[in-house]
Amino acid sequence: MHPPLSDEQRELIERVRALGRERFAPRAARHDLEASFPFENYADLRDAGLLGLTIPKRQGGLGADYATYAMVSAELGRWCATTALTLNMHACSMLWPGLMADDLPMSDEDRALHERRRAGIYERVLRDGAIFAQPFSEPNSAAAAGQAPFGTTARPVGGGWRVSGVKHFASLSGAAHYYGLLCTEDRPGVAPNVKDTLYLAVPADAPGAEVFGSWDPLGMRGTVSRSLRFHDVFVPEESLMMPRGAYYRAALAWPHMFMTLCPTYLGIAQAAFDFAVAYLRGEVEGAPRPGIRGAPTKQFAVAEMRLSLEQAKALFYRAIGEARVNPSKEERLRAYATQYTVMEHANDICRLAVRTCGGRSILRSLPLERLYRDSRCGSLMLPWTAEICLERLGRESLYEPGEQD
Repeated sequence: MHPPLSDEQRELIERVRALGRERFAPRAARHDLEASFPFENYADLRDAGLLGLTIPKRQGGLGADYATYAMVSAELGRWCATTALTLNMHACSMLWPGLMADDLPMSDEDRALHERRRAGIYERVLRDGAIFAQPFSEPNSAAAAGQAPFGTTARPVGGGWRVSGVKHFASLSGAAHYYGLLCTEDRPGVAPNVKDTLYLAVPADAPGAEVFGSWDPLGMRGTVSRSLRFHDVFVPEESLMMPRGAYYRAALAWPHMFMTLCPTYLGIAQAAFDFAVAYLRGEVEGAPRPGIRGAPTKQFAVAEMRLSLEQAKALFYRAIGEARVNPSKEERLRAYATQYTVMEHANDICRLAVRTCGGRSILRSLPLERLYRDSRCGSLMLPWTAEICLERLGRESLYEPGEQD
C-alpha cells in the first residue's frame, strides 16, 4: 500500500503498471535468457512520455519529484527489473541536473549557464528520444564508493575536455545515446581530487568511445552492462551536465541521490510475494492444487514474507518522503538503513518464495527463479553496497563529524 497519493502520482503509477503488466512482463524472460537489452520497452516508454519523467515541467517534462519517481520506479520493478534498473540511470541523468542542482548554491552566472546547458540536454530527450546512461563503476571501486577520485579523467582543451578512462558494469552499454560520465578534471599541477569531479554527457558514437567485453551474469542480464573505454574523446563545454564542483556538493548535501537503485528491488520483493501467494492459491498455470495453501508451513512462510515486505516498505516510504537537500543525520542514516533493508529483504523474500513454492518454482517457465537471481545483485551495487551501508551506519552512529580516537 502506498502512502496517500496525489492524482498525478496515481496516474503515473497506473500508466507504468499498465505498460508493465501488458508489455514488459511478457518480454522479461526472453531478455533474461538472451541477456539482451529491452529496446521494445524503451520504445513504449518513449511513446508514453516516460523518458521525460524527471525532467521539470517548465522544460517540457512530467516533473516527477524524488518521491514520485521512487514510487513509479518501484512499480516498474514489479514487472521488469531490467527495465526499472536501466531507466533509473536515465531518470537520474535528468534528476541530478534538475531538481538536485536547483537545491545547490551557485552564482547567478553559473545558474544561468547551467539552465541553458540542461535545456539543451532535456531537448535531446524530449525532441529526439535520446536515452542517457550513467556509467559509475570503475575497475577501482573506491571511486564509485566516494573514497577516491574517479580514474576516468577530463583534460581541459579549447572549447571543452578530452576524456580518457574505463567504466565497467555500464548499464545500457550499446543502447544509450549518451553516457552521463563522472570523471576527474585533470588540472595541470594539481593532484586528482574528488572535488574536481565533472559530470559530462558523452555521445555514444563519439570518436574514441567504445563498448567492449562480454556480458553473461547471474542476474540483471537484460541491463547489458558491458564495459566502456574512452580514448581522448572530445566533449564540448555545452555537454557539462552540472556546473564544476556541483556533483561533489550534491553528493554531500543530497545523499538520497544514491538511493535510487532501491525502488527496483522493492518492486522485485513485491513481485516475488505476489507470485508466491498466487501460486499457493492455485492461480498460476502449472501450480499445485489450491488446497496446498491450507498447510501451516506454507502459511507461516507467507507470513514471514509479508512481515519482511512490510518492514522494507515502511522504511522505504519514510525515507523517500525525507529525501531533500541537507537532511538531518537521522534521515541520512535512515537512508542507509533503507537501502540495506530493501536490498537484503528482497533476496530473502525471493529465497522464502522459492522454498515455499517448491521444485516447480525453479523452472525458467516461471518468473520466480529470475526474480531470485535479480534480487541477489542488489546488495553488490555501488555506491551503497550492503557492506558500505553497514559500515556507515555503524561508524556514523558512534562518531560525530571530526571525532577520532
